[in-house]
Amino acid sequence: MEPGERDRDAQGRARQARPRDRLGRPLPYGSLGAEPVPEQPLPPVETISAAHELLAEGRPFSAHEVYEARWKAGPATERELWQGLAQLCVGITHAERGNRIGALRLIQRSRRRLETYAATGGPVYGLDLGRVIEWIRDREREPDNGSWLIDHPL
Repeated sequence: MEPGERDRDAQGRARQARPRDRLGRPLPYGSLGAEPVPEQPLPPVETISAAHELLAEGRPFSAHEVYEARWKAGPATERELWQGLAQLCVGITHAERGNRIGALRLIQRSRRRLETYAATGGPVYGLDLGRVIEWIRDREREPDNGSWLIDHPL
């Protein structure tokens, strides 16, 4: 690819074709990176399951992409849920990259979205949203208490 050119998909939309590591950082072209996740949204329960598996594999950035696809395709009434979960995964990504300040900012936004959604009484598809929110509060109080991938409630 020529300098300054952007990767494009078959429809001509800009798409990043560089491989990425498990935390979503771009790698040089030709490197072996983490398997990309499909861009198509999954049904809600499958979204949660896929994100859970990705987090168990140490891939919070990919989990964020799964939640983001659901958020963009889902009903407006569930936007706060899916966007909050996506932001939480990005926060975990930043924490695992060593950026605790950025991680805290993201999980604070995530918590506000999830609290707003919880107040609506909307469907949570098997998630214990109260536990997720409490986990975020614990991380806000003690952000340097180990890996954020170890005891997350997702």
